Amino acid sequence: MSTIKANTLLHSDGSTTNPPSIPALDTRMAKAWAQFDTSGTVTITGSYNFSSITDQGVGRTDLNFTNNMSSEEYSAIYQGRAVNDNLGDASYVETYATNQVHVKHYENGTNRDSVKNSVIVFGS
Repeated sequence: MSTIKANTLLHSDGSTTNPPSIPALDTRMAKAWAQFDTSGTVTITGSYNFSSITDQGVGRTDLNFTNNMSSEEYSAIYQGRAVNDNLGDASYVETYATNQVHVKHYENGTNRDSVKNSVIVFGS
């Protein structure tokens, strides 16, 4: 087996390019991830393949994909940090769509906005 090592890849015109994709690894890599804040003004603080975020009310948020998923058969994991305490808090993906993932966070039976939220998506 051969190994190719390079610090920079160049197009034929001399401009730099992204590393080539490795199809065998594509299914094991995250298709999207985000860290976001839903307290006050809803903002994405860091992300990959999410173009925007939509506040759907207290504790309910849509994250909109930059590049849509090919189907709704993907896996998404969501976690929101508890605001008041860790008793009875839950964060989960409520609905899956090809263009967005809808998440919900609540504590003690009441929807709550959370300061630190993370979501990661695997699939195609």
